[in-house]
Amino acid sequence: MKFGTTDPASLELDSIDCSILELLQENCKQPLAVLGEKVGLKAPSVQERIHKLEEAGLIRGYVALLDGRLLGRDVTAFIGVSTEHPRAIATLESQIAAIDDVLECHHVTGSYTLLVKAKTRNTESLEELIEQLRSIDGVTRTETMVALSTLTERTRIALVREAGTRMSEDESGEPAPPRRPVGARARRTQR
Repeated sequence: MKFGTTDPASLELDSIDCSILELLQENCKQPLAVLGEKVGLKAPSVQERIHKLEEAGLIRGYVALLDGRLLGRDVTAFIGVSTEHPRAIATLESQIAAIDDVLECHHVTGSYTLLVKAKTRNTESLEELIEQLRSIDGVTRTETMVALSTLTERTRIALVREAGTRMSEDESGEPAPPRRPVGARARRTQR
């Protein structure tokens, strides 16, 4: 399934779209009829909106969230990777992305060039991963932090408005009213 063929800038989200996105993030296997009941639409209308969100690239795909510990991936580590030159970043990213134990790779500011999140079987396999990273041309140094426990790990993106309120509803559970523009946008509107 190919998502993201529509220009996302041309898409305007209303409170129903935001509610659908929230519900899909909670459980994307909910039947369309159930989603429709929750947002006040019939299943075909929900399906049409979901398709629109997929085409705009807001929904990039659907995945199963697995428990790494139950699958024998007991060690979660964050590895800061330093490089010798910025030109090497694209090559490094593609090589790092090809490593199965790597879950995330981010180009970051600060002491490191890249920040890698990995899950491995044990400390021995983590050591092998670190050696693999260090052997990539352009990597000058790595620093590894092992997670002792994980308090929060989520994939959900909170849908918020400019002033920090949820897009789909306010604290009362009612749809959020349109917000007044703030800052430079407010000054342009008031003129």
